[in-house]
Amino acid sequence: MSTEETADHIISPATRTARQALIVQILDRQKVTSQVQLSELLLDEGIDITQATLSRDLDELGARKVRPDGGRSFYAIGPVDSIAREDLRGPSEKLRRMLDELLVSTDHSGNIAMLRTPPGAAQYLASFIDRVGLKEVVGTIAGDDTVFVLARDPLTGKELGELLGRRSTHPKLEGKV
Repeated sequence: MSTEETADHIISPATRTARQALIVQILDRQKVTSQVQLSELLLDEGIDITQATLSRDLDELGARKVRPDGGRSFYAIGPVDSIAREDLRGPSEKLRRMLDELLVSTDHSGNIAMLRTPPGAAQYLASFIDRVGLKEVVGTIAGDDTVFVLARDPLTGKELGELLGRRSTHPKLEGKV
């Protein structure tokens, strides 16, 4: 994500897609209760955005305010029922939901699983896989629509791809992700 700085101010990222990807990352890592708070968090990342543009971005991303069981409302992206359940099931369930939504296909070679996503989604998915900290994963590398996931021995890239793609009944993969 590139931003241009002048002596007086910071200019928004070059693309709407990059800005919206950052908004999704911010909403994913913390509960944001207002557009003012989100605007300040974006400014901390070097992105100056007007309220009108922020509102339009939130609308395009399908973000809405949710209030879980009388708690404080916050912005969220995704199905309301899955957001409400997320606090109960934790990051593995969220990873499963993200994979269900973003995974287009899988392939493998040696100890590497290759995950295909829609354009622009690979870095977001890779970042979340890294944050979840699956013991089967050494790390990830992401491009625009492709994620390479390095499997930890003795797991193979094929087994890891099946695990992440949820198509395996292999005993050592049961109950994972």
